[in-house]
Amino acid sequence: MHDAYVEVIALIERLHRQFLEVVKGDLDGLGIHDINAVQALMLFNMGGAEMSVGELMLRGCYLGANVSYNVKKLVDNGHLSQERSVHDRRRSHVRLTDKGAKLRDALQSMHERHAQMLEGAALGNERLQSAAATLRRLESFWNDTRGMSMANNAASRADVVKAGVLPERVRV
Repeated sequence: MHDAYVEVIALIERLHRQFLEVVKGDLDGLGIHDINAVQALMLFNMGGAEMSVGELMLRGCYLGANVSYNVKKLVDNGHLSQERSVHDRRRSHVRLTDKGAKLRDALQSMHERHAQMLEGAALGNERLQSAAATLRRLESFWNDTRGMSMANNAASRADVVKAGVLPERVRV
């Protein structure tokens, strides 16, 4: 079980990187060189919605990506428009420009093309649904485990403070 678990973790990371390479290849094929694959995925995940940068972070997995930097690059290159919130100047909302919407449509076509190709690779809809269900269960497990770890860390810290090893308030 341990080996399978570690293999799945490595596969998830490797598949994510490989997918980014596939997206980069499609961007290159379209002659698009002003954004990278992570930025393209951000555009795709936005869809037609207007959202805050924080909401954008919650919508996708941008492994090792600085979302604020990528939003700035997308705005600078004309794929996104950004407006400060009138109620809270620290927040800003972004939405696709026409240029960004065209790229999002091209990415949608790429996904559709890949889905058709998967049928020929014996990875049809049923297998993908099964894989997605397994990954959702793993995601749920990790969310639950993270919550338990945080609670256990708080309990452990309380025990250490009670034993007098640490002062009640430790500055970090």
